[in-house]
Amino acid sequence: MMVLGLLAATLLLSWGLTAGVRHYALTRSLLDMPNARSSHSVPTPRGGGVAIVLAFLVALPVLALLGALEAPLMWALLGAGAWIAMLGFLDDHGHIAARWRLLGHFVGAAWVLFWLGGMPSIEVFGGHLDLGWIGYGLVAVGLVWLLNLYNFMDGIDGIASIEAICVCMGGALLYWLGGHTGMIWPLLLLALAVAGFFYWNFPPARIFMGDAGSGFLGMVLGILALQAAWTMPELFWAWLILLGVFVVDATATLLHRLLHGERIYEAHRSHAYQHAARRLGGHLPVTLAVAGINMLWLLPLAILVTLGGLEGILGLLIAYIPLLLLARSFSAGTAE
Repeated sequence: MMVLGLLAATLLLSWGLTAGVRHYALTRSLLDMPNARSSHSVPTPRGGGVAIVLAFLVALPVLALLGALEAPLMWALLGAGAWIAMLGFLDDHGHIAARWRLLGHFVGAAWVLFWLGGMPSIEVFGGHLDLGWIGYGLVAVGLVWLLNLYNFMDGIDGIASIEAICVCMGGALLYWLGGHTGMIWPLLLLALAVAGFFYWNFPPARIFMGDAGSGFLGMVLGILALQAAWTMPELFWAWLILLGVFVVDATATLLHRLLHGERIYEAHRSHAYQHAARRLGGHLPVTLAVAGINMLWLLPLAILVTLGGLEGILGLLIAYIPLLLLARSFSAGTAE
């Protein structure tokens, strides 16, 4: 009962903090102004993701004290989450050179590796593959890529929020089906922290998330995915499936821009979801479509993999191939 109360309090705290940040940004004219590379047309307050960060991080130690969160996972989330959010906040308010940002991201990943370790043994076609020390490098690169792709994908109203909510709720369901019900609480906590912000970020958005929030979400989701893989080998593939919309769009866009000699850290509007928003005449259809793909396509495949009804790699291919075709159909990586 106390855990449920904490979850409700986190939702309300996130909602209230977002309202406060929005009011502060409006009174101080801290607005994201439309430009040639943005996807919005109205000046909008920014930095609302700070509410998600604060609501989630404040609740984490309480969740641990209530016995609903293991200490290593709490410290991994608390330390790396706060660090990445701080880097994002500083970058939001004064540009940090890309090389220093990247170094900071790997410092956050190293903190996670200290508390949770590298890649666990994963199932591949019925066998177990132990990557040893190579797994540490793969986890570090994976965490850094996930937090950066989350920054890249936070470009239209509500999309980063709805992705986090869908992934967390889907992950909680996978834990429940796999018999690990005690592990669902940090996922529900994050989903509700994001939901409080999403009220204000729903298209048309009244406040934007900012790098402090999007990078934080990418890192935290990566940590939760790593913990899931340690809990149950099948969940490694299942979490990759759940994250498919963002992974495929961001990766396809990045590779296209790299192959065409473009600067990958330069702001642009060439992601598939951005092309889709322009073709469909608004942000709402795309945000709702992301929710639909997550719930109606990716989650059922993740469930099959978790329950052993589908081989992990095969499930990943089945999940990703249509997403790649969809990204290609919406010209991922190409200029307008």
